[in-house]
Amino acid sequence: MAFDFLVPVKDKVLAFSELLPPQALGKNIHMHTKKDGLPVFANVTVAIFGVLESRNAFEKKPEKLNIDEIRIQLYRLMMGNWNSSIIDLGDVEEGDTVEDTYFVVKEIAAGLLEENIIPIIIGATQDITFPTYRAFDKIRDMVNLVSIDSRFDFGEDDELISSHSYMSRIITDKPNNLFNFSNIGYQSYFNAQEEVDLMERLFFDAYRLGDITANIELAEPVLRSSHIVSLDLRAIRAGEMGLSQNFSPNGFTGREICAIARYAGISDKVSLFGIYEGENSPQAFQMIAQIIWYFIEGLSFRIKEHPSSKSEDFTKFTVPTDTEELVFYKSHVTERWWVEVPSILPEHTKTNSPALLPCTEGDYLDACNQNIPERWFKAYRKGFN
Repeated sequence: MAFDFLVPVKDKVLAFSELLPPQALGKNIHMHTKKDGLPVFANVTVAIFGVLESRNAFEKKPEKLNIDEIRIQLYRLMMGNWNSSIIDLGDVEEGDTVEDTYFVVKEIAAGLLEENIIPIIIGATQDITFPTYRAFDKIRDMVNLVSIDSRFDFGEDDELISSHSYMSRIITDKPNNLFNFSNIGYQSYFNAQEEVDLMERLFFDAYRLGDITANIELAEPVLRSSHIVSLDLRAIRAGEMGLSQNFSPNGFTGREICAIARYAGISDKVSLFGIYEGENSPQAFQMIAQIIWYFIEGLSFRIKEHPSSKSEDFTKFTVPTDTEELVFYKSHVTERWWVEVPSILPEHTKTNSPALLPCTEGDYLDACNQNIPERWFKAYRKGFN
């Protein structure tokens, strides 16, 4: 069984948690220990585990990621007003081969998903996104993936899978269950024009760093329809992480990345959250811990909503356009917006039913001025329904 490959939380971390006040996370997380074994899964909301595999790193790692120090920084944070039950499963160490590690990660993630437990994975390299994607094979027919990253990570056609090319493996691997891929925070000078063109051809969505930082709320609708969120920590400014090598002076601030993590937690579709490419520095350990804290904070605000004109919880707005009418819904509970886009390109769709897409109030105001976002057309070209 894949869970047998999990290494318990280290004794030094357990000893540290014993000294914490009762309100600290470390006093409220049930841990995998040598003495007691794995924690019970009943009524668990979130399971944290680390993955130490780094052999497919694009830039070779000079040392192993110190996940124990990340745990210490996480455990010392105070609990919010949460109903979440959290467990820490320990770590997956390197297998005999990278593929062995991938298999164990896939099986552990799939086992948690089958129990309706959200895995939070702390991984040394972002290629671990691939086995987490494969974990959904028996869970969902189609999967939406969001990557928070300065790069698209397609790589060259003949390149072996790495932390800079895992998306090519996801796109080509069978069975192909990827419905949509969205990138949040790409930086143009890190991406070849061919990669930008590929994003367009595949009707994938990409949001430049400058657009997101100018209006952080743009990230929320993207994350609202995602099942997997993969965060490359190199999307964060080097100065924010206390690091310089392999990190860029441009990127998200700590405040921005924590807001994005909170949006991911709020989304009732996000079922797996991965944090990758961390390096060892006291500031980076704290940043990763706070990102996890904000994701769990978002979970406490999750509300399952489905817009309907028959529900008193929504207001319906109809916007005439040159060709069709667009129907918008605004939630009275969360103030979130959706748009019902008519299937005006039936030759590209699986059904002629409208596509119900997450959007922002700004999208509604733009539609009132006959400015229709291109991404809505992408959705029903792909058969979104």
